[in-house]
Amino acid sequence: MRFDYHTRYRDHFALLRHADERWAYGLLLLALVAAPFVVGKFFVGEISYLFILCIASLGLMLLTGYSGQVSLGHSAFVAVGAYAQAWLLSKGVPLPLSLPLAALLAGAVGLLVGLPAIRVSGLYLAMVTLAFSVLVEFVAGHWSSVTGGFTGTAVNEPTLFGRSLGGPLAFYFLCLAMLLLVLMLMINLTRSSLGRALVGVRDSEAASYSLGLPVARIKVAAFAASATITGLAGALLAHHLKYLTPDAFTLLLSMELVLMVVIGGLGSLRGAIFGALLIGLLPTAISRLKPLLPDAMARQFGLETFVFGLVLALFVLFEPAGLNGRWLKLRAMVESFPLYRRDTFRRGKRYMKSERYR
Repeated sequence: MRFDYHTRYRDHFALLRHADERWAYGLLLLALVAAPFVVGKFFVGEISYLFILCIASLGLMLLTGYSGQVSLGHSAFVAVGAYAQAWLLSKGVPLPLSLPLAALLAGAVGLLVGLPAIRVSGLYLAMVTLAFSVLVEFVAGHWSSVTGGFTGTAVNEPTLFGRSLGGPLAFYFLCLAMLLLVLMLMINLTRSSLGRALVGVRDSEAASYSLGLPVARIKVAAFAASATITGLAGALLAHHLKYLTPDAFTLLLSMELVLMVVIGGLGSLRGAIFGALLIGLLPTAISRLKPLLPDAMARQFGLETFVFGLVLALFVLFEPAGLNGRWLKLRAMVESFPLYRRDTFRRGKRYMKSERYR
């Protein structure tokens, strides 16, 4: 049995404190590196798409899970990153520059949206971001000189030092490298003073004001950083799709991103990964199960939307902490197996926090 007692100040900041964690994550990384050489090309492409969803989920988790700002329009930043990447490549900008430039452009747009959006919160903020998503979709459909309009625009093949990265294997490792980079940056950010300030603003704005924290700046910074990470996911998604149309960045994509962070577990980077994997795999699982369902049910329109809603309702009712909460319980149960008691993991009642104390 293992007890996580901190005996030094730096213990809390250690990335992997225990040998079993280092072995587990090392084996996971080794499996991810070996996977494209074992599975077929189709599954390599699907796993690359899951990596992109994980990056987008991490971006939204920074905004919603850590700063408490709800966004229903993050598909707009995915679209900005994707179209910016396609436009930059068409102008001859090399891939090492186009990826960060596309992400920074999405971050600049997020900054412009965040400045007026911080004046509202809760449902009103969700409506503002939703309206912005509809506006971006409209612009993408009518700005034909840049986006190609509803006809769409092709994305040039990514190249690095004269070598093509458009193949499944090379693009897989590009997405994996970007995911690891974003994950390491997010871990360092959430453990920094800014990360603790984000959590403080999320839990109580009144207490943050009393401590002298610049709440408005922190919320705008969270909006811009979240849009930057999501824009990077959009730039990678452009190469995955190879042809961009406004139909790829609708409200459904925003809803999927929200489901990822809620089902994964708010305030957890591991939860963002878990949620992206679950939501990304659900459509494939539904398509595989359709032949086993009765014809009247399999032919119903909107079956995927129904399943998404059902999964969200089940998690909200029976596991509010999300997949990450369930993972922590399972890990604690295994580690304390000889002393395991059923009441140890009994979930207590939850009460709504009054808005007066925010």
